[in-house]
Amino acid sequence: MTPDRLSRGKVQRVLAGAAGEGQRLDNFLLRTLSGVPRSRVYRLLRRGEVRVNGKRSKADYRLAASDEVRLPPVHQAPDAATVSRRPTDSLLASVRAAIVYEDARMLVLNKPAGLAVHGGSGLAFGAIEALRALRPAEPLELAHRLDRDTSGCLLVARDRPALRMLHALLREGRIEKRYAALVAGRWRLGRKTIDAPVLTNARQAGERVVRVHAAGKTAISRFTPRQAFRSLATLMDVAIDTGRTHQIRVHAAFAGHPVAGDDKYGDREFNRRMHALGLRRMFLHAAAVAFSWPDTKLPVEIAVELPDDLASLLLRLPAAASASVQA
Repeated sequence: MTPDRLSRGKVQRVLAGAAGEGQRLDNFLLRTLSGVPRSRVYRLLRRGEVRVNGKRSKADYRLAASDEVRLPPVHQAPDAATVSRRPTDSLLASVRAAIVYEDARMLVLNKPAGLAVHGGSGLAFGAIEALRALRPAEPLELAHRLDRDTSGCLLVARDRPALRMLHALLREGRIEKRYAALVAGRWRLGRKTIDAPVLTNARQAGERVVRVHAAGKTAISRFTPRQAFRSLATLMDVAIDTGRTHQIRVHAAFAGHPVAGDDKYGDREFNRRMHALGLRRMFLHAAAVAFSWPDTKLPVEIAVELPDDLASLLLRLPAAASASVQA
């Protein structure tokens, strides 16, 4: 059975097919069970009600075309926010203005902080829903994700072949991703590679908590200090070889220098001081991506400047750092 012929009242078994090949299981479900809230879809996964080839599978499992996906009966009606199916004009304008690169295969957004990459968790729409509303004829898919509080480069594939290539490049570590991050304290470790596995746990409310743990997945981050503000803070360039959930934030905290404004893994007193200087979100910005398409070998390089809120904080830090030393 194909996804477009689903009946929600009984168990269904569908083939992933060519359209689903290489796609994450959660993304496949969100498209197949269109209208079902994200929280409901992830609950089905956690409870093992969704099976792939008769076995429980995690949300990040990547489907093969021949995989058979078991879908349980879904009786929950979509909520009012989902029914509207129309992002606001202001959201559409914001996302349209955020497109900084486009070719035949992909788009790159300079995602604003505060904009989720997709709807869910109380949000009807995110960046991908807005893009699909702007370009309804295109099968747009996120190639990766950024935290809602993180700004910067977000890759969006314009068709399934491009998505499969981007996913393969990401899995193989062949997409260079660089971030700007402000961390607490004076970084004295020089250029430092942190190779520490991270383990993701989910709490009852669905909140993801990640920690360094031997049983986790491989995670590699390369930290390079760019500018020190005495003992108060350090601006870092961070390149990641892997793309684990909250990877930079967890590795920075693991090194003893948590990211400014990080209310999950950060330092409360440091965050309070940054807030007093005007920081209203996490100082983490996806500054650049670079790779070559595997078939054509054509290079792609995109870089975006620090947004005004982060740049203005950097201008205020030297005086704040001097004042803290004198105190």
